[in-house]
Amino acid sequence: MRVLATGGTRYWKDGRDAPDVQLSLLDYPKTERHPEFSLSLRVNFASGAATEQFGMRFYGREGIIHATPTQVTLAKPTKATDPGLSIGSFSLAMQQQLTQAHRQKYPLWQPAASTLPETSETRVTVPSSYNMHLEHHRNFYAAVRSRKPVFEDALFGLRTAGPALLCNTSQFSGKICRWNPEKMATS
Repeated sequence: MRVLATGGTRYWKDGRDAPDVQLSLLDYPKTERHPEFSLSLRVNFASGAATEQFGMRFYGREGIIHATPTQVTLAKPTKATDPGLSIGSFSLAMQQQLTQAHRQKYPLWQPAASTLPETSETRVTVPSSYNMHLEHHRNFYAAVRSRKPVFEDALFGLRTAGPALLCNTSQFSGKICRWNPEKMATS
């Protein structure tokens, strides 16, 4: 897995060594459990927003899932049947030739996907009384009291912390870092 990050201390210039702005790209290879995928992360501790905004977006062929601490939204946009043409830099004769070949392959023209409205959206909202931080602590204390294993054990922590810490290593060194999720070690 490759990890590449950039950013720096842009706002909180008070002697801290942790960046307050960071953009990270993580490329995960294909394994038995999942296909290859890329993850982009961004952090901005002085974003200018009135309130903190947490969330993750998952982009796939069928739509976008946006998960926040209070709701999950699934948006499924209308699919275009024609990928469109970018031929403006060719001569008119070449443009006509390319358009003719394109129309043979895509006879039923529809607007590009970016101009089509989203056709469906599903939203699930958690009750306003839910507090993710409180629930996290309740889960931890219940596991300690019952001595039953939890999903987020030390192994889970290392698998998630390793790539996250490599984001900082990449940013500070200016280099691409590598993480082996099977061996849970840098390579």
